[in-house]
Amino acid sequence: MTDREAYILLNAVPGIPPRTKHRLLGALGSPAALVRSSRDVLSELVAEQTAERIAAFCAAHDPQAFLTEAEALGARLVTLADPDYPGLLRSLADPPLALYVRGSLSGACHVAVVGTRRPSADGLEVARRLAAGLSAAGVCVVSGLARGIDAAAHRGALEGGGLTVAVLGCGMDRVWPAEHAELLEQVAERGAVLSEYPPGTPPLRHHFPARNRILAALSRAVVVVEARERSGALLTAEFALEMGREVFAVPGCVLNPRSRGPHQLLREGAHLAESAEDVLSVLGLPRSSPGPTAPLSEAEAALVDLLEEPRYLDELVRATGRAPAAVAALLVALEVRGVVRRLAGGRYGRAR
Repeated sequence: MTDREAYILLNAVPGIPPRTKHRLLGALGSPAALVRSSRDVLSELVAEQTAERIAAFCAAHDPQAFLTEAEALGARLVTLADPDYPGLLRSLADPPLALYVRGSLSGACHVAVVGTRRPSADGLEVARRLAAGLSAAGVCVVSGLARGIDAAAHRGALEGGGLTVAVLGCGMDRVWPAEHAELLEQVAERGAVLSEYPPGTPPLRHHFPARNRILAALSRAVVVVEARERSGALLTAEFALEMGREVFAVPGCVLNPRSRGPHQLLREGAHLAESAEDVLSVLGLPRSSPGPTAPLSEAEAALVDLLEEPRYLDELVRATGRAPAAVAALLVALEVRGVVRRLAGGRYGRAR
């Protein structure tokens, strides 16, 4: 058995934390040696129950089955033995032994945008605008596909015309939450969907802290938009700090309990982020992408045609027959690209 095959097999052993698997790899020298080890040998290094689980799983499974499952899902498996394994993940103390990857990982600068699953309307708008601005500047936006801030970050990145990466806390065949099935497909088309969990793995609670370490490791910076104290978003920021990444926080109203997490980070020295420009400035990145500008979609072009004279959002909704949220999303995308600007009084007009 090759080391690559052994990594695939060991990665799939359920219920064993990555740190335990790495400790065993350090003691036994190689993944192939670990797979070949008997229960008796393993029990000298870990608890007997853990040794039994690893030995029984490796004896009963074929790594080719996991490769076949990945292929059936339109994904591929990348292991620590492969040259195209994401380099930034190697900085983790316990990097995933294998990753299921659907889509393409780019060499662009990655920034994670994370926050609460129950945001305010302002939080959603800030996350979307911030992600759209980063995306338009050529940054790949990373998040976790969860409800709330994560979903707004992915949608903002798509509106900005750039790339986005979703890191899952379940198997690639499980869409969680279920209403994000369409969003997952869009992310896979315009970036990548990643998971360290084999197909069939449900979204268990303890998977998400592990998922958050990957979010942080993939990114040069983490931006927390809204989060309560002791939240998963703050854990992602903690992982980022441990790895020497930049951490940003979006300030909010002191009466909003979702502001406590970002305010705690700001007190501890995080960078203040009110817009994408704040993040780009600290990272030393240009405000706009040097690449060619994509043509306007049919819906975008029709909206621009309606802005020969400045109009309010409700006027544009009536004129287009689209839902208010859909028109607002188009306006954000056009504003990020410099085609439309928001005027005093809440009206929108063409940019000069």
